[in-house]
Amino acid sequence: MTVNNTKTIGFIGIGVMGKSMATHLLNAGYTTHIYNRTKSKAEDLISSGAIWHDDVASLAQESDIIITIVGFPNDVEEVYLSDSGILNHAKAGSYVIDMTTSKPSLAVKIHELAKGKDIQSLDAPVSGGDIGAKSGELSIMCGGDKSTFDDLLPVLGLMGKNIVYQGPAGSGQHCKMCNQIVISGTMMGVCESMKYAKDSGLDPAVVLDSIENGAAKSWALSNLAPRMIQGDFDPGFYIKHFIKDMTIAVEESDAMGIRVDGLKLAKSLYEEIDSKGEGLLGTQALYKLLDESS
Repeated sequence: MTVNNTKTIGFIGIGVMGKSMATHLLNAGYTTHIYNRTKSKAEDLISSGAIWHDDVASLAQESDIIITIVGFPNDVEEVYLSDSGILNHAKAGSYVIDMTTSKPSLAVKIHELAKGKDIQSLDAPVSGGDIGAKSGELSIMCGGDKSTFDDLLPVLGLMGKNIVYQGPAGSGQHCKMCNQIVISGTMMGVCESMKYAKDSGLDPAVVLDSIENGAAKSWALSNLAPRMIQGDFDPGFYIKHFIKDMTIAVEESDAMGIRVDGLKLAKSLYEEIDSKGEGLLGTQALYKLLDESS
């Protein structure tokens, strides 16, 4: 895949995943402008050559491609649609890629407004957590015009390996909801399995060796069960963000008349953890809730 690193990239959202994603762009030789609400989280990138901006507007004005991965739909709205936001300051002919997990309807709105300003838009939420972001092997689910996807594929390829065009604007976000529905059920199963192994007197690590490559195989089992066993609940993906994702998936499912009983159960369990003030732990902390409940 040929990378045209003469384009200037703006990156907004230097968090658990965003920091690694922006690092891949820098390492590929792109001039990379960055903005984050908390500058201290971006110091390593600045030291590596990223150009810091104190506001979104100035970053947008300097960038040919603008990538965002922020927290919640209201953050996406602020970053894109406010007076000081991207769409009011980006150059005609530029590209925007929102990699936040957000509402499909918001992705459509951004796409339509961007098109009116001769800006090409892609909704491209990701899956793979901090591990996938660090290795550059994220799954990226894309919605927007196919021509825009084709133009941006070399850039996306620096951050992910499984990059799939899903359809028109909003389709990437709908695909991410499918992903989160699977993960919600899988996380319950993995946590309950490791708790069962422990309480039945087995060595959970030995159990994991036995089951992770059989019919129970999953990314969560291989990557998050070891963290549960070690008592490591640091975030690769925040509980508070997972609740946000599940809330969007429930709302979209309800609107379509789809039963998602498992999703709603998982959401209620994660909300229980969040109510204890632990929303900044990783999603594997569902194990902690189960372990403390018995």
